[in-house]
Amino acid sequence: MKDITLFGAVSIGIGGMVGGGIFAVLGDAVSLAHGATPIAFFIAGIVAFLTAYSYAKLSLAYQSRGGTVTFIDNAFGHNLLSGCVNLMLWLSYLVTIALYAVAFASYGGTFFSHSTPFIHHILISTAILLPAFINLISASLVGKSEAIIVSIKIVLLVVVITSGASYVDFSRMEPSHYESGFSIIAAGMIIFVAYEGFELIANAAQRIQNPDKNLPRAFYISVSIVILLYILIAIVTVGTVDETQLLNAKDYALALAAKPALGNFGFTLVALAALLSTFSAINATIFGNARLGFIIAKDGELPSLFEYEKVQIPIAGVVFTLILSLIVANAIELSEIAIIGSASFLLIFFLVNLSALKLHKTIHANKYIIFIASITSFFALVILLYHTYYTNPKAITIFIVFIIISVVFELIYGRVYRGHIFQRKYT
Repeated sequence: MKDITLFGAVSIGIGGMVGGGIFAVLGDAVSLAHGATPIAFFIAGIVAFLTAYSYAKLSLAYQSRGGTVTFIDNAFGHNLLSGCVNLMLWLSYLVTIALYAVAFASYGGTFFSHSTPFIHHILISTAILLPAFINLISASLVGKSEAIIVSIKIVLLVVVITSGASYVDFSRMEPSHYESGFSIIAAGMIIFVAYEGFELIANAAQRIQNPDKNLPRAFYISVSIVILLYILIAIVTVGTVDETQLLNAKDYALALAAKPALGNFGFTLVALAALLSTFSAINATIFGNARLGFIIAKDGELPSLFEYEKVQIPIAGVVFTLILSLIVANAIELSEIAIIGSASFLLIFFLVNLSALKLHKTIHANKYIIFIASITSFFALVILLYHTYYTNPKAITIFIVFIIISVVFELIYGRVYRGHIFQRKYT
């Protein structure tokens, strides 16, 4: 049923990107890029926009709710690589849930006079448990609430930008306040997870009206709007708040950005919006990840337990997503979760670009644009990992563990239970 208009498709893309990411990573961007934070967001946006071209072409050729999973399977077949990447994608969404939950706790902690580690972990767990419960009760409630919440958070971000515009001190963004070029690029890659989400348009491709025109437009329009939105938010944040204050409160930097123009009311308003946005983002991501697990279980890449559903709700997928995201969110710090999330999606997007490059004749795509997208996403990942190796080796270790888990699981499960790795052709 073709029931999604161009506006609806653009809304899916914007809603996917402007979830909890911007609330979580803004402070990290400032701590690395300083006055060049808007440039860092622009660089990350260019990587996202180039990858959106690959997604647009692949979505037209392979219209399926499987999205990324379908693209990689069609390019590389049903083998070790595709199995590992599909599991890595499922794990990556767990990381984004954890990121949103920690951001929820950071903003929620501002409402307590003395936020203790115990309160912080209670808030993290609540931010995951309640949306999981909603997903188990009613799938339709998730979709109905998302449209309203997306509208509220976009309006609120626009209010922060417009109200703070006259308070911006552009001298704080002069080159003398920049970090090195490498640090600026690294900052852009660390915050790349804030652009993750446009790929959700691909999952809705079958339902988009006039897909030949509307699918590509939805990708390009949504990514362009979010790039502009993030750059403006970065300008207002860096230009209105003293950097020392931002670094001291980097986990809730966006709320601080509303204070110069709107005072304590603005701070509270943005903090409430952050709670609403991160909660809704967790709600939607649990919804999507449970169904992703269902899809790749159908392909035999996860145990059949993930196929168990009741009233069209993948119960097992929701429960496993709940348990694992609780562990990740409570065990890893916000900055490390952001790095792992960005690295995971850069790796997956690099492989999607490679898929598009391999299939460029089939999908009628410009191979030079896709080649540039592939090279860009690859070097973005390399720069992020190189920078993280020297600044946060623990995050690198966790990221490598995620990859090892994906490979080992696929090797063992594939050989013992499916016995068709390297043999079964994709159909």
